[in-house]
Amino acid sequence: MALGTRNNDPSDDRIAEINITPFVDVVLVLLIIFMITAGVVEFGLEIDVPRTREVATTSKDLAYVNITSRGEVFFGDEPVSVYDIAELAKEKNPDTPGIYLRAHKTTPWEIVAPVIAECGSGGVNVNVVTKPLARNPRPRK
Repeated sequence: MALGTRNNDPSDDRIAEINITPFVDVVLVLLIIFMITAGVVEFGLEIDVPRTREVATTSKDLAYVNITSRGEVFFGDEPVSVYDIAELAKEKNPDTPGIYLRAHKTTPWEIVAPVIAECGSGGVNVNVVTKPLARNPRPRK
């Protein structure tokens, strides 16, 4: 008769656990989505730099100037004029102004040369970014 009373019958035990299987499924799906998209958003610009025999490693914190295969010039991720690069590099590092120049391997020299010339005349060091060769291109004699 009493609606709110509990029955002390041991056969009437209720399961008071939370089912975490749907939670684990959602977490795994999100992990897979994150792993797939993390490689895509690594760089906004596709620049395939040329390969050279010697590649120097450095730990300087300099700005990147990116030149795409179509000749578009970017200071980091922002489009920029060739004539503004030296000033922007000096603003970023007033003590030792310098840039890392990443030019796509198919970029014409007519686009890369003015960037180097403007930075040189503005007192900005230019460090060209390349990839190491898998093997030595010149055989030893």
